[in-house]
Amino acid sequence: MLALRRDRAHVIARRAGITPGEAARRLEAMERKGLLFAIHAPGEPPQYSAQHFVIGIWEFQVNNLDPQFVQDFDEYLPTLFNPEIWQKAPQLRTIPVGAAFDSPIEVLAYERAEELVQAQDKFAVAPCICRREKRLAGDGCDKPLETCLTFGTAAEFYERNGLGRAINKEEALDILKQAETAGLVLSPSNAKEVLNICACCGCCCGVLRSVKRYPKPASLVSTPFVAEVNLETCQGCGTCSERCQMEAVRLDDGKVVLDVDRCIGCGLCINTCPTNSLSLRRKPESAQPSVPRDAVDSAIKLGRARGKLTTPGLVGMMVKSKVDRLLAPR
Repeated sequence: MLALRRDRAHVIARRAGITPGEAARRLEAMERKGLLFAIHAPGEPPQYSAQHFVIGIWEFQVNNLDPQFVQDFDEYLPTLFNPEIWQKAPQLRTIPVGAAFDSPIEVLAYERAEELVQAQDKFAVAPCICRREKRLAGDGCDKPLETCLTFGTAAEFYERNGLGRAINKEEALDILKQAETAGLVLSPSNAKEVLNICACCGCCCGVLRSVKRYPKPASLVSTPFVAEVNLETCQGCGTCSERCQMEAVRLDDGKVVLDVDRCIGCGLCINTCPTNSLSLRRKPESAQPSVPRDAVDSAIKLGRARGKLTTPGLVGMMVKSKVDRLLAPR
């Protein structure tokens, strides 16, 4: 769980038994290769932390794809998917597209994409690595490519390392609208304080493809909402089934049938229903996974779910980190 720690070069140098200068050179090289995350605060030495493979190192390779790399990743992908762990600590959070909230429903700030964007002051957009990967393999879709939004220190990291381009708030909000029109699922980082919002399709996204194969995808995704249908007004046009990325909607005898075990509450079926027969409702509180405060809390929750992090282990890590900082040469 090194991703919990953010250390400067002189601290890492002490642990590695090398000079701070050599540590700085190696760390800078690893950042450029997308193997580490780094924060470069003005007037301060950079801070570095390890990253999960997904979401993290894999996404940082968006400019390095080739057919062999794509094949290797696709072979490795099933290894990353463990339903038992995901049920304890969902690694995907979905929030509804904006138009899905036209009907009265309780919505918290971190459940609205527009409010998440409005709260930021630094933005970048990057190509979706999943759609780029599938296009390279010859079986991608025609949905927009440049849709992955990053914020704050993540946006600075993407811009600094050539993974994405800087944009302003208005452009970020416009990308959300494009994603809604294209029928893309909005997936922010699984925390109330977000670093990114992905716009995912069920045909290319590695995460959605993985959970879609599971009989009950809704149990693996952090979402407080589920769709419901008014069968009295439904005309069976089928638009909702075409928009659904999780195969949670189908037509039977001219009427919509919802599979709530497959619905991840993205709202894509809501805003294009011509008769307003579909809506979202909030799940009972007991059925809503708690959303971690930030990326560190999310990593701790995942570490506990994997059995890799205990309370004594976390305390020991904090103590060791403090000692390292005190003993490292300045």
